[in-house]
Amino acid sequence: MKILPGPASKELGEKIAQLLGVQTVPVFFKNFPDGESYVRLEGTVEGETTVIVQTTSPPQDTRLIQLALIADAAKRNNAVKVVAAVPYLAYARQDKVFLKGEPISIEAVARMLKAAGVDSLITVNVHQQNILAKFPFQAKSISAIPLLAEHFRQRGFKEAFALAPDKGAISIAEEAAKVLGGDFGYLEKHRDRYTGRVTVEKREFAVKGRAVIIFDDIISTGGTIVAAANLLHELGAAKVYAACVHPLLVGEAERRIREAGVAEIVGTDSVPSPVSKVSLAPLIAQALRELQSG
Repeated sequence: MKILPGPASKELGEKIAQLLGVQTVPVFFKNFPDGESYVRLEGTVEGETTVIVQTTSPPQDTRLIQLALIADAAKRNNAVKVVAAVPYLAYARQDKVFLKGEPISIEAVARMLKAAGVDSLITVNVHQQNILAKFPFQAKSISAIPLLAEHFRQRGFKEAFALAPDKGAISIAEEAAKVLGGDFGYLEKHRDRYTGRVTVEKREFAVKGRAVIIFDDIISTGGTIVAAANLLHELGAAKVYAACVHPLLVGEAERRIREAGVAEIVGTDSVPSPVSKVSLAPLIAQALRELQSG
């Protein structure tokens, strides 16, 4: 096995290779004057299982094309298998037709990666697990929620209240609570399909005087976190924290969240950012060990 750290996840790829005790193959990349991507493998992959570590956070289109080009290069240089380790999988939120005339974007992305030479894929906290069954190759999502919860537990947040942003994400709060040893709950969230505006229904939680950690898979614009934080402060929470696997933090999201009274935002390096305080390297390395052994 050899690791190919993509341009978007070079540090993470190198950490994974170090944990596995395998070689990396450097990937040279540049942009042509017209903006097109160029990549080149600076080492041999012949006869190897190659693992491309490349997140597809913004700019998503560029990073997806880079991933496809690296996969094509690996296959053309006689790699026996190409595994894409994609910590943040772009377009996964468009996993069904919400409004007439829309595509199912993630299925189109999966077909593109298959055509480029990807044989299997590992991602982290994909938005909807069931969409992976429709991929034209083996695809698996692993959860980083226990890693995030352990980060807080080691800092003294044992028995903190774990809150999920909506009912569909209750399993996230439950995962976190198993590590933290406290209670958990979820919000009733509503999002306008046209405007994207988020509202939450007022619910009662036993959080007065307690630390609360809002766990989510993605923080994008921060609207959900802001609405949740406002409610939690009304209910008397002592401190509110936000933990997410994919800290996209688009635009002024981080500022808005902090202004809503969130003491700290903690994310993983699925999306490199100033809040990426938890590394996915051990989690992905273990998934690759399991893939290689069976």
